[in-house]
Amino acid sequence: MNISRQLLLATLVGAVVAVSACTQKAADDTTNAATEGVDKADTAADTAVDATREGAATVADKTKDVAGAIVDTSKDVASATGEAITDGWITTTLNAKFVDESLLKDSKINVDTNDHVVTLKGTVGSAAAQARAAAIAHDTKGVARVVNQLVVG
Repeated sequence: MNISRQLLLATLVGAVVAVSACTQKAADDTTNAATEGVDKADTAADTAVDATREGAATVADKTKDVAGAIVDTSKDVASATGEAITDGWITTTLNAKFVDESLLKDSKINVDTNDHVVTLKGTVGSAAAQARAAAIAHDTKGVARVVNQLVVG
């Protein structure tokens, strides 16, 4: 549940950054979209809490649902503002996608985005996980280049 809350917080930070660059109408649209997304993610998080009583497998599925909801909310926020995708949005989206990827389950990946260039640092469990993380980053909307500094360990 901590990961879900952290991802939710990261999404909200991304939304605040997007809001600051928008017109008042776009800011209102972004606030509404973010609020709806928070409500959806909060509901999903509550469901995940209930699921912990049902077993670890169910919790993993609910966490994936929450991560997916956060990615969807981030996309909605970016679309509502009509603004270009920000580095913060890219970082938040990648963190959510990495949580949702089973091959990266025990990985510790730090995502840093600067001028749409993503730098991946940390450790992954295999060369396949390293390649998958880079592929996910490369295929993410708004990413111009990926610097893969992940270590297999």
